[in-house]
Amino acid sequence: MKTIYHSANSRGHANHGWLNSYNSFSFANYHNPERMNFGTLRVLNDDTVAAGRGFGTHPHRNMEIISIPLQGDLKHMDDMGNATVIKQGDIQVMSAGTGIAHSEYNNNRDSEVNFLQIWVIPKRQNVQPRYDQVQLEKLAQDSDFYQILSPNKYDQGVWIHQDAWFHIGEFKEEKSTVYSIKKEGNGAYLFVLDGEAAVNGQNLLQRDGFGIWDTSNFEINAKKNSRILVMEVPMHF
Repeated sequence: MKTIYHSANSRGHANHGWLNSYNSFSFANYHNPERMNFGTLRVLNDDTVAAGRGFGTHPHRNMEIISIPLQGDLKHMDDMGNATVIKQGDIQVMSAGTGIAHSEYNNNRDSEVNFLQIWVIPKRQNVQPRYDQVQLEKLAQDSDFYQILSPNKYDQGVWIHQDAWFHIGEFKEEKSTVYSIKKEGNGAYLFVLDGEAAVNGQNLLQRDGFGIWDTSNFEINAKKNSRILVMEVPMHF
């Protein structure tokens, strides 16, 4: 078993006024050769956008791009004709493939929007671009640990062109859960959205990240009421 710990305050940080961005891996002007990626997980940005502001139209190619609003609503438009609002409690995915151009704006005029922008390197290049969006509350049901992304079109949540599985755990204090790796050669990167938990003896606070690989399973122990995003991805590409 191998692990890596990234404290919240060790992330890259850029405050542009309208955009306050924390980067778990190298991105834009933040470059750390020791934090380029975790396997095929290339980008994990914790972005807060000011009221009425956002990202103008810009292109992407050959990347699986996932957005998860944590607070507020995000307006999305793209050159495939999609014009949607991604709300807190939703997950959005784009397979950029051969090329896509899109914009993202805070849909609120009087409050910030905070969302996770996640990029996963696909296993196939130059696929046809696609878009999908799902309400997470429909997936949560009564479970404290539920799948929000997979490689399978007809499975729960959204799907991407990679052997990856994302889950969200909403754990009560002192709750323990074992996560089993779905595919040999994969690892898992945990990101604490809220609360406090321990994994493999490492205590994790809000917005801490923790990677674990070369194991078939691991235990998550909630120290407080906690919400944790678990991103299982291939470690090689």
